[in-house]
Amino acid sequence: MAYVQEEWVPLTGLGRMVAAGEITSIDEVLASGKPIKEPQIVDLLLPDLEDEVLDINMVQRMTDSGRRVKFRTVVVVGNRNGYVGFGQAKDTQVGNAIRKAIDDAKVNIIKVHRGCGSWECGCDTDHSIPIEVTGKAGSVRVTLKPAPQGIGLVTGDIPKKVLQLAGIKDVWALNKGRTRTTINYARATFEALRQTNIVRVGGKE
Repeated sequence: MAYVQEEWVPLTGLGRMVAAGEITSIDEVLASGKPIKEPQIVDLLLPDLEDEVLDINMVQRMTDSGRRVKFRTVVVVGNRNGYVGFGQAKDTQVGNAIRKAIDDAKVNIIKVHRGCGSWECGCDTDHSIPIEVTGKAGSVRVTLKPAPQGIGLVTGDIPKKVLQLAGIKDVWALNKGRTRTTINYARATFEALRQTNIVRVGGKE
């Protein structure tokens, strides 16, 4: 989904460092621990990002002036190679809500630690995840387990889209809670992927 981009004038210190070429990779940005507040940082460092709209819902609210209607969108972005972001936004126009959600997903980008943690495989490639991880959102709990090559993504359609954009090809998933709630289902999957960065080596994180 392509949109016309205005010329970027960085407003944050991190943005100015990226624009000046002092920071040249998204890994440096994530390692710095500084929050990403400008989506253009991600546009510059991860130009191959794709986006997927997971859900569009109409939200109505009564005010003194009458009923107000907004659209809430849920979006995931990723480069299918280890980076994924989750975002949501509301607006009176669907197009604006989608654009805002994409920007929100970009500033919430994470790196996914991939590997082959399945004892059935042991191929030492990055087709799955290295360890079992669990993510929660609302009543939804998603547990991802390493799977051997060729198994594919054994889960529902919503988590599958998140995993695909993260670059995960094989995984077993156990889902609990109200998985019909798209926003929590997607966020719980995203939070599980965030946990892949906590890999214990010799009892230490």
